[in-house]
Amino acid sequence: MRVDKLRKTYDIAVELVHFPLHPDTPPEGREMAGFYAARGLDPDQMYREMKARMDAEGLAYGRRTHTYNSRLAQELGKWADTIEDGEPLHDALYRAYFVDARNIGDTAVLLDLVDGLGLPADQAREVIATRAFSDAVDEDWARSRSYGVTGVPTYVAGGYGVVGAQPYEALVQLVQQAGGTARN
Repeated sequence: MRVDKLRKTYDIAVELVHFPLHPDTPPEGREMAGFYAARGLDPDQMYREMKARMDAEGLAYGRRTHTYNSRLAQELGKWADTIEDGEPLHDALYRAYFVDARNIGDTAVLLDLVDGLGLPADQAREVIATRAFSDAVDEDWARSRSYGVTGVPTYVAGGYGVVGAQPYEALVQLVQQAGGTARN
């Protein structure tokens, strides 16, 4: 993947900052066909375009019938960033949502992912129940707005940014523009 390649090539730190993409989505989700139709878009065409972009990146991508609210998943992701070996949860959340079409707004799904990774499920259950990382996600959302983020993914470095699934060369240009140095 592009970001992993950047990490190997340049001396950079990558930080995930969450963005409120459709925060009004209800807990049970929203049907994709209606979601696209309301925007005058063809669901099959949108799927094909996204599938092609994901294939080009070597990322798995399945056909989803629903979109789900990601707020709880984002809060759990912030928690994962604070524990040892928590980083794989981000990939598991991606796979659950974009490949397996699971509802990442559902507590049982989130706990299943945590359990599957061998992370402390009791801690995750507490994080979800108390919404312990809600403020951290609120801060990310505010930070995203301050950056002018309007879509995902958005890459920001040194006050510069690019939006969307950009080719690797565009990310290299961003890192270089921000003063990033190549590893030896």
